[in-house]
Amino acid sequence: MFKKTILLLSLVLLTSCGSYNSIDTFYNAHKNDNQVTAIRVPKFMLTLISGISPEMQALVGNTKDLRYMRFPSATPAKTQFLNSQMNGITGNSFIEVYRKNDELKRNVVSIREKRNSVREILIYNNDNLNGSFLYFNGDFDPVKVREMAKNNEFGKMGEGLIQQFSPNTPGIN
Repeated sequence: MFKKTILLLSLVLLTSCGSYNSIDTFYNAHKNDNQVTAIRVPKFMLTLISGISPEMQALVGNTKDLRYMRFPSATPAKTQFLNSQMNGITGNSFIEVYRKNDELKRNVVSIREKRNSVREILIYNNDNLNGSFLYFNGDFDPVKVREMAKNNEFGKMGEGLIQQFSPNTPGIN
């Protein structure tokens, strides 16, 4: 009985430590920062986003969670801090399908797979002035995801999200 209790407590401790470097933690830690644009799309609003492009239509159909965040990254120290936080998130269980480093500038597409499908997609960009990430959780075709990463189609999606959810969008105040 004592061994089972110790094993259970150890498992809970490992699970809680493992979730420290997660997209939820990053999103919640920075969504209230100054000059941050944070969008978390509820499931019922995903249909609005599918109009950005045919690729988004195909991708959004299987999405359960979609988030976008744009944040200032004007100093080298801030850029380094954000880059290391994203490396902590993607370093453990994500597979990088694309990475471009230019000194502190980053462009990274990472995925998390389960069997024959992609379950999570994380796109991180930082140009030393602004950083952003685009996160999808769902069930996606790995061939389509790799094709979109190769053709840099994920790069346009963040701006499309901002346009869809800007204050000028009808029905969103």
